Amino acid sequence: RGESDRPSTAGQRLGAPESFGVSTLEPGLRPPVQPPGRQVSIRVQMLDDTQEVFQISQRSPGKVLFDLVCVHLNLTEGDYFGLEYQDQRKMTVWLDLLKPTLKQIRRPKNTILRFVVKFFPPDHTQLMEELTRYLFALQIKRDLACGRLICNDTSAALMVSHIIQSEIGDFDETQSWQHLLHNKYLPDQDAIRDKITDCHRNGQTPAESDYQLLEIARRLEMYGVRLHPAKDREGTKLSLSVAHTGVLVFQGYTKINAFNWSKIRKLSFKRKRFLIKLRADPNAHHDTLEFAMASRDCCKVFWKICVEYHAFFRLFEEPKPKPKPILFTRGSSFRFSGRTQKQIIDYVKDSEMKKVPFERKHSKILSNSSMTPQSSSFRSQVPKEVTPTDTDLYSLITAFYFISFIFLGKVVHIYEDMKDMKNLPLTPSFILLYHLLSYLTLCSIPVPVSLPFSIFLFSSPTPGSPASEDSPLGSPHVVVNGNGSVNGQEMGGTAVLGLGQSPEGRQLSPLTSPLLTEAGYVRNEDEDEARRKKFPTDKAYFIAKELLTTERTYLKDLQVITESFQSFVGKDEAFPDSVKKLISTNYDPVHKFHQGFLKEVEQRLAQWEGRSNAHIKGDYQRIGDVLLKNIQGLRQLTIHLQKHSECLVELERACRSSRKVETLCRDFEQQRVCYLPFNVFLLRPLHRLLHYKLILERLCKHYPPTHDDFRDCRAALADISEMVLQLQGTMMKMENFQKLLELKKDLTGLDNLAIPGREFIRLGCLSKLSGKGLQQRMFFLFSDSLVYTSRGMTPSNQFKVHGQLPLYGMTIRESEEEWGVPYSFTLFGQRHSVVVAASCASEMERWVEDIRMAIDLAEQSSGLNTDLLSTAEQESEEELCGSRSSLERQGHRGNTTVHVCWHRNTSVSMVDFSVAVENQLSGNLLRKFKNSNGWQKLWVVFTNFSLFFYKSHQDDYPLASLPLLGYSVTVPSESENIHKDYVFKLHFKSHVYYFRSESEYTFERWMEVIRSATCSSSHSLPSTRKDLY
Repeated sequence: RGESDRPSTAGQRLGAPESFGVSTLEPGLRPPVQPPGRQVSIRVQMLDDTQEVFQISQRSPGKVLFDLVCVHLNLTEGDYFGLEYQDQRKMTVWLDLLKPTLKQIRRPKNTILRFVVKFFPPDHTQLMEELTRYLFALQIKRDLACGRLICNDTSAALMVSHIIQSEIGDFDETQSWQHLLHNKYLPDQDAIRDKITDCHRNGQTPAESDYQLLEIARRLEMYGVRLHPAKDREGTKLSLSVAHTGVLVFQGYTKINAFNWSKIRKLSFKRKRFLIKLRADPNAHHDTLEFAMASRDCCKVFWKICVEYHAFFRLFEEPKPKPKPILFTRGSSFRFSGRTQKQIIDYVKDSEMKKVPFERKHSKILSNSSMTPQSSSFRSQVPKEVTPTDTDLYSLITAFYFISFIFLGKVVHIYEDMKDMKNLPLTPSFILLYHLLSYLTLCSIPVPVSLPFSIFLFSSPTPGSPASEDSPLGSPHVVVNGNGSVNGQEMGGTAVLGLGQSPEGRQLSPLTSPLLTEAGYVRNEDEDEARRKKFPTDKAYFIAKELLTTERTYLKDLQVITESFQSFVGKDEAFPDSVKKLISTNYDPVHKFHQGFLKEVEQRLAQWEGRSNAHIKGDYQRIGDVLLKNIQGLRQLTIHLQKHSECLVELERACRSSRKVETLCRDFEQQRVCYLPFNVFLLRPLHRLLHYKLILERLCKHYPPTHDDFRDCRAALADISEMVLQLQGTMMKMENFQKLLELKKDLTGLDNLAIPGREFIRLGCLSKLSGKGLQQRMFFLFSDSLVYTSRGMTPSNQFKVHGQLPLYGMTIRESEEEWGVPYSFTLFGQRHSVVVAASCASEMERWVEDIRMAIDLAEQSSGLNTDLLSTAEQESEEELCGSRSSLERQGHRGNTTVHVCWHRNTSVSMVDFSVAVENQLSGNLLRKFKNSNGWQKLWVVFTNFSLFFYKSHQDDYPLASLPLLGYSVTVPSESENIHKDYVFKLHFKSHVYYFRSESEYTFERWMEVIRSATCSSSHSLPSTRKDLY
C-alpha cells in the first residue's frame, strides 16, 4: 500500500508532531518509499553477527536498502556506516547508494552484505547517540579480533578489559577466566590474558565501557585504517589509506607519510596508477605523486572512498549532482551521497527525537538501554507499600471529574501531558486513571479541556516514589529552576518535568524549551478584556506598574540572600561566622527597607487603578513622590551598598580556603530557589539602582515640565544618578569579578582566572581548523589571552581547556580565501597560530573587532600574568579530549550561559551581560503555543538572557526557564491567525511561542528587553555602560 493508504497511528490521530526516525511503539513508521516491481530478498550481516533479511524492489537504489537497515536498528546517525560486500572479482567494495542495488549485486541469493563503520571520526564525543557508540565499539571489537587494529599489548589488554566489562560486568576472577577461554578477542589473546584480567577491575556501565573503549582506540595509529596495497615509483611495497585528515601512506603497519586535504589539489587515477596532485610548494620535490596498484579497479575503489571521506569530513553539506552532458562525458560522475558529518551533528542537535532503547546482544548485564521504557520507569517508581492517601483520594475525585466531562463534547487532546507519566504519584487509582486515558486515546475519544490534569504535574509524589525521572533528549519539556534537571539531580518534592541524561551520566542538551501543561489553566478571555479596559491607559501608569512588578522580583531575589541562604548555611559550623555576619549586616537592612518601599508602591498603584475612593480627587495618579521619598531613604543605606563588593570577595575567599564552604555554596546553588548563580544575587542591590534610574528617565521623558509629577521625578532622578555615579566604579569591577568567578566554575584546567587586572570580554563558539578538520570549540576572550576549550563528556559538563594564545604580540588576518572556509580568520600568536571560523558574517565581525580591541589592551598593559593553564593540566589537545579528570564537580550546572552558547553556536560579550543587567523585566504575560488555542497566564521574569516562568509572583521558584540566546523575536504575521493586540512571537528553529501583553507600553518593553538578549553586541558599540552615566 502507498503512504496515503497506511492506517493512521494513535499518535497521528492525536495530532502529535511527525516523528523523525522510528518509534518503538509504532513500528514501521516512515520506511523508505520503494519503486514498484518484483521484491527481492537481500541478507545483511550486522555488527553483532546477526543476519537480517530485507525485501527491496528490483529497481530500488542502494539507498533504499541502507535506509531499511537504519530503520531496523532505529539508528539516527546512520551516515557513519555503510554496506560492503564482495563483488564477482572477489574485491570488497561499498554499496553505491545512488545506483540500483541489483545492478551492483549480480547474485543476491549468494551475497551477504555487511553493515559496518565506514567513516571513523577523530573524536568519539562527536557521536551523539549511545546506540552509535555501541555499534562503533562492536566495530573496534571486530577489528581487534581479526588483527586489523594493530597496537601494543597494554592498549590491547585495556580495550579487551572494557569489552569484557560491558559484556559480563564487574570483575570476578573465575568468571573472567571462563569468559576469556570461550571468547576470542585477540589473535594472540592467551599471551596477555593475565594483563587483561589485571585491567578488568573498574565498575562501569556498558555505555561507559563503550566510551572508554573508543577513547583508547581513537588514539591508535591504525584506528579506522583500511589498507590498500600499492607500490611507489621505485617498486617499494606500500599501502595507501584514507582518514579524516587526508591520504596516508604505510609501510607495513607504520605510517611513513600523510597528505593533508588542505595540501591536496586533485586525486585521480589512470589505469593502474593512482595520482595525488599537491598544491604548489617551493620546498616540495614533486607536485604529483604516483602509486601503482594491482589493477584499475583497485585504483577506482580507493579513489571512490577518498572522494567520500573528503566530502564527509570537509564539506558542510552533500555535494550537488553534476548536470548531465549533452554529447560527451569526461571523468567519473561518482559523488558522495548522504549527510556530511556537520549535517549529522546539526541534525541530532536540532531534532527532537527520543532515545530509543536497544538490546546489547553480547551483554549479560541489564543496562538502561536494554530496558523497555515501561519497565525502566515503573521498576524505579513502584512504592514499597501502597496505602490510601490524600493524593490517592484526589486521584479518584479527578478520575470522576474526568469521566463526567467526557460527554460534554469539548474536543482537545492532552497527549503532551500524558508523555511524562513518570513524575506522577503512582497510586492504584492513578494507575486506573492512566489506563482509562490510554484506552480513550487509542480509541480516538476526545478528552475535555476542563480536566485539571496539571495538578499531578505539580503535586508531591507519594512516599516511596522518587521525585523525578529524566526525560529523553529533545522531548519538549521543562528546564527546571536552572538546576536539578540539567545535572540529573533529584528535584526535591516537586514533580516538574525535567531534561534527561544518558545512562552513562552524560548531560543531554539543557536547551529544550519549556512546555507547561496547557490544560492546567483555563481562563475567561472576555472577563480579562473587561477587566483590562477598567484600568488606566496613561503611559505613566504602566511605567509605575513596571516599577511594581520588578520590585516584587527584586524583593524575592533579596529573600534568597537574607532568608534562604542564611538559613541554609546557618546550620553548618564550617561556614565562617565572619562571612555570615558580614552578609547579614549589609543585606538585612536593605531587604527590610525594600519591604516597606514595595508596600507603598502597591498602595499607590491600587489607588491609581481606582480600587479606593482616592482616585476621585486625582491625588494619587502619580509615582514621583513615592520614588523621591524612598530614594532619599535609600541614600542612607549607601554604606551597606558599598560593602556588598566586600561580601562577594570574602565569600569567594572563604570558598577558596575551605573545600567544605565551597561544597556548601555549590549545594545551595542546586536549590530550586537559587535559579541563578548565587553571586548574581549578591550584586542585585547595585543593579537595582540602575533600574530606578532608567524608570525615572522614562517618566521624565514622558511628562511635560508642567505636570504635577515632573518635579518629583526630576529630583528623584538627580538623587539616584548621584548614587549610581558614586557606586559606578565598584559596580563595574564587581560585575567583571563575578563573571570571572562564574567562568571558573564552567572551566577545568585553569589556574588564577580571577586575578586583578584581567577583564572578561567575550565567550562563544568558533570552529577550529586542525588536522581533523573543523571542530567546534568554545573560546573565551580575556584582556590578556584567548583560551579555547571543548565540552567534556563528564557528568559535570565542564569545558576542558585545550590551549591559550597570549594576546601580546598577536596579529589577526581574515583567511577565507586561503583556506576555503567561510567566515574564517587566522590568529598569529608568538608561539603558534590558529585558524578559526565563525558561524556567520556578523559573528565573525564581532569576534574580530573584540580580539583587535583586546590586543590593543594587552599591548597597553604590563605585568599581567598570562599563564592561565595550570601546571597539572599541561596536556596536548589529543590528551585533553575525552579526559575524565573533572568528575569531582558532580553538581555543576548544565544550563549556564556558556552551555547555551555551545548548544546554539553563538557568543556573548561583557557588553551583552551589562545590557542584560539593565534590561531586567517582570510581569504577567499570556502564553500560547503554536498548535494550541487557549492562552495561559504566567508570571514571567526576564533576566540573565532567559525567561523564567512562575504561576504567580508569589511563588518562590520558577517552574521552567527558556534561554533566549539564538531566539528571534518578531510580530506574528497575518497567516498565523493571532487576532489579538500586543502579541509578540519567539521562535528558534521548530520552537515557536506567542506572548501577549496588556498594553502597548508593556509590549514595547518586552520586545526591547528580549531583543537585547537575542541580538549580541560588539564591545565598541555605543551601548556600553559608560554611555549611561
